[in-house]
Amino acid sequence: MFNQIHHVAIIASDYERSKHFYVNILGLEVIRENYRAERQSYKLDLKVGTSEIELFSFPNSPERPSYPEACGLRHLCFRVEDIEQVVSYLNESGVQTQEIRVDEYTQKRYVFFNDPDGLPLELYES
Repeated sequence: MFNQIHHVAIIASDYERSKHFYVNILGLEVIRENYRAERQSYKLDLKVGTSEIELFSFPNSPERPSYPEACGLRHLCFRVEDIEQVVSYLNESGVQTQEIRVDEYTQKRYVFFNDPDGLPLELYES
């Protein structure tokens, strides 16, 4: 019934800062960008493999509760081929990452980092 995830939506507190992070640092391709004047909101569609991220801005959005972890979507995970290479690149770009860990069930390596609003992001090695 469900084939794949089409998109994930993220609301940014600072649209330009988050756009820079996702486009210039993470290297996601811009599909389209629209400003919706009636909502005072940007909507940026970004390509991630065969899926998309919708990056929104809305005036006066509340902060996301992260710690202690709140119910709901926990984090967004990107599959990568070489986790050490991506972590090195992120660190050189000023993005702090946690230490690389090994999933006790799959034996695959993974690591967490945050977007500019503190949204937890994960890298998972193929």
